[in-house]
Amino acid sequence: MNWRAIAAIARKDLRAVSRSKGVMFPLVLVPLVILGGLPALIASVTPLIPPEAMAGMERFMEKLPQALRAELSGLDVEQSLLVLALVYFLAPMYLVVPLMVASVIAADSFAGEMERKTLEALLHTPATDAELFLGKLLSAWIPALGVAAVGFLLYGFVADICTFRALGRLLFPNPLWALLVAWVAPAVAGFGLGTMVLVSARVRTFQEAYQLGGAVVLPLLLLVAGQVTGLLYLDLTVVALLGISLWVVDAALLWYGARTFRRGVLISRL
Repeated sequence: MNWRAIAAIARKDLRAVSRSKGVMFPLVLVPLVILGGLPALIASVTPLIPPEAMAGMERFMEKLPQALRAELSGLDVEQSLLVLALVYFLAPMYLVVPLMVASVIAADSFAGEMERKTLEALLHTPATDAELFLGKLLSAWIPALGVAAVGFLLYGFVADICTFRALGRLLFPNPLWALLVAWVAPAVAGFGLGTMVLVSARVRTFQEAYQLGGAVVLPLLLLVAGQVTGLLYLDLTVVALLGISLWVVDAALLWYGARTFRRGVLISRL
């Protein structure tokens, strides 16, 4: 395995991404909105909730699991709502960020190069099929991890600033989010790029690849809905099992992608 060739392929893809406004715009805007805007908005809106709605929230919290009620003990309804929203309900939304970054870059990795007419030259390089495939994967996975790490720092900073006065303590960092960032976020990024590389290798335009691969965000939205409706709550065990499940799926996607990636097939479609 020629790691210099792999690194060169990854660097070339990253340079192409950085020069594309259509790719960079969502990579910058979406994390800022989700990780900076959402916690600030929730912290600002919570004190404005009318008393009758707060009464309904109190009944909702009475149905929470015992462990979660114990964590919220000593807090009033408004404070409890802040903790639930910022620590639990928005956790799946955080995972959208590495998923989106990996998906956008991976969609551009093949379909984008077909549009720019640069894929043919890459396919005729001495790099092996495995080196080409791994270079494409790393060009999407590494930036996704970087954005996830920086995004967590932004989210925790904004959330702590907005809620310290209401709670008298900092919400972040905490063990749940540490496991989420270190264990689940890389797996989510791997799931997104593994799916999108397979899709983008079979279509001709970046937009087509991104639209077809957009369904990968649905499981995360189901996690949000499950917590809001009370069907499921994230805890250390759930997060650990979620990460294991995603890594297993990632391994299957990478195995299948490595077996089916053949430059001859791509050249025939140019």
